[in-house]
Amino acid sequence: MLTEYIQAALHRANYEILEDGTFYAEVPELQGLYANASTLEVCREELKQSLEEWIILGLQLGHNLPELDGISLALKKDAA
Repeated sequence: MLTEYIQAALHRANYEILEDGTFYAEVPELQGLYANASTLEVCREELKQSLEEWIILGLQLGHNLPELDGISLALKKDAA
């Protein structure tokens, strides 16, 4: 499920070349997630690494992560 979520997010990524010649990437649905690097390949890899960290931090902090392509990473709360 985690791999599918990451793939769905990366398919939504927008890339652009900035005026300084570097590459910038973001996933619009995932607030605060972006990467910037000197090449497109490095930018993609940095975005993936940032996404993994973004997911882990979000889950640790109890944030509601957006559903992507029907994939939800919401933690189920145990009934007490």
